[in-house]
Amino acid sequence: MTVHPMLIAGTWQAPAATAATFSSRNPNTGETFPDAYPVATAAEIDALLDTGLAASIALAATDPAKIGDFLDAYAEGITAAADELAALAHAETGLPVEPRLAKVEIPRTTGQLKQAAAAARAGDWRMPVIDTANNLRSQLEPLAKPVLVIGPNNFPFAFNGIAGGDFAAAIASGHAVIAKAHPAHPGTSQRLAEIAFAAVQSAGLPAATVQLYYRSSHEEGHRMASDPRLGAIGFTGSEGAGRKIKAAADAVGKPAYFELSSVNPVAFLPGALAEKATELATEFSGSCLLGVGQFCTNPGLLLTIAGDATETFLATAAENFNAAPSGVMLVPSLPTELDEAVVALTAAGAEVIGRGTQPKEPGFRAQPALLRVSGATFLENPAAFQREMFGPGSLVVVAADADELAAVAAHLDSSLTAAFYTASDGSDDALYDRLVPIIAPKAGRLLNDKMPTGVAVSPAMVHGGPFPAGGHPGFTAVGIPASLRRFGALRCYDNVRPNRLPATLQDKNPTGTLWRCIDGSWTQADIG
Repeated sequence: MTVHPMLIAGTWQAPAATAATFSSRNPNTGETFPDAYPVATAAEIDALLDTGLAASIALAATDPAKIGDFLDAYAEGITAAADELAALAHAETGLPVEPRLAKVEIPRTTGQLKQAAAAARAGDWRMPVIDTANNLRSQLEPLAKPVLVIGPNNFPFAFNGIAGGDFAAAIASGHAVIAKAHPAHPGTSQRLAEIAFAAVQSAGLPAATVQLYYRSSHEEGHRMASDPRLGAIGFTGSEGAGRKIKAAADAVGKPAYFELSSVNPVAFLPGALAEKATELATEFSGSCLLGVGQFCTNPGLLLTIAGDATETFLATAAENFNAAPSGVMLVPSLPTELDEAVVALTAAGAEVIGRGTQPKEPGFRAQPALLRVSGATFLENPAAFQREMFGPGSLVVVAADADELAAVAAHLDSSLTAAFYTASDGSDDALYDRLVPIIAPKAGRLLNDKMPTGVAVSPAMVHGGPFPAGGHPGFTAVGIPASLRRFGALRCYDNVRPNRLPATLQDKNPTGTLWRCIDGSWTQADIG
């Protein structure tokens, strides 16, 4: 059995012979992979923090162009190894090579890294503000401490702790990253770390700019999250784990940013269903079943009003779910958790109206599920009907009328997204105007006439929302340069001598293109 090393302080360190280890499993077959990965000890966690702190102090004073060079080189290295990486991730996650990994996720990942490289060089994420009358100057600056990035199981590249959006944002804003590999795809994470470290060396950055470990005990994880040597945390994963990390971080005032549970409500208003109930049912089913439902923006809760068009919609959607095959999920617990959620929802009063084919093949396979519940029953216990079904499952709430639908909306929890489908003739506009002020403040992204599943890598994208969907309603995990600002410390220079100011706050614009707010106006000009 091969026990793989961790990347600590610029070296691949083999664990002690007595170290605890774990192995991942093949989702397609259920078989355990022969390779093993170590559980980090207290001494190894300390080494990650010590060297990450030293690297972050150095990076805070490093030319951002060098950081950009690293991110570009890393993106190029991933592209060069794309076939190898896609095959490895497929084996560990069951996600298809084509088109999901090779054509969609890997290009998205390299695109994020390149956008982050450009943002590092441009410096606009710092948002410099200068008040010449009072000789005050302020901007966002690096924390001068490492960022712990913990990625989820469902995106082995685009949200990976060693390659994804949080990683790119933390590095581009001048921080070393301590990445925790997800135990479902440790081999993919290790290979990414090898490519990242080669790019670190070629760019001449501190050796501990990127570090990787695979797992720690709960006690060591809690200690790490609250350690003063750590600057911030970026976590994408389950609400249960996220709440524990948040508690540890909050206890010491550490900034931590989360992407957790979300049911992503979609309202199909009566006029829209009257226009094209069958087409909308097909669109919804495709979104919910896409990727076996393993997206954080999966439409898990539908809001409707009773009527003939609604019944047509539900009948078509139920047919689609009944015909859907059982799909491979990422880890063995997910199909079980989906089944448990269906049982809990039916016990609370929901009705199963569509259930996919029973899994017959080996591996971690989930049976799609579509349920319905009346608005009145939902209102009796709103919390019971907002349990996230991570996977190919969704619940339709059928309200008796607009007033009951508004009451349902008032009891919704926070989500990453909220979507509305309305009639083209304007017949739904009044109800839309009534519902949006109730629902929109509970979500980070508002959609019209489209499913929430896709998350474009755009400066205007918001992928976050109020807790517990996100960690903070003012920040986003996707969208550069905004995502970089999560890891910035706002620092003011009061009457500081000109030669002691950071270049971005001096009278001369250091790049000629950096946007700065000077005496109330955003400009690229020099002062004086």
